[in-house]
Amino acid sequence: MRVVVDSEKCQGHNRCYALAPEVFDVDDLGFAFAIFDGDLPPELEAGARAALSNCPEYAITIHEDEA
Repeated sequence: MRVVVDSEKCQGHNRCYALAPEVFDVDDLGFAFAIFDGDLPPELEAGARAALSNCPEYAITIHEDEA
């Protein structure tokens, strides 16, 4: 799984960071970004999914691994 935050959509609500600080961080202006550039470790997937479900701006995208 790969997680991407669309910087054009993010409004800095930081719900993703509150739900999964091990997956997301915020910049100096309060806008979120994904910490992992590649595949997310499996133990962090639940947090990423919670953030996806709670983003009011729909700025988070999850790309599933293809088997």
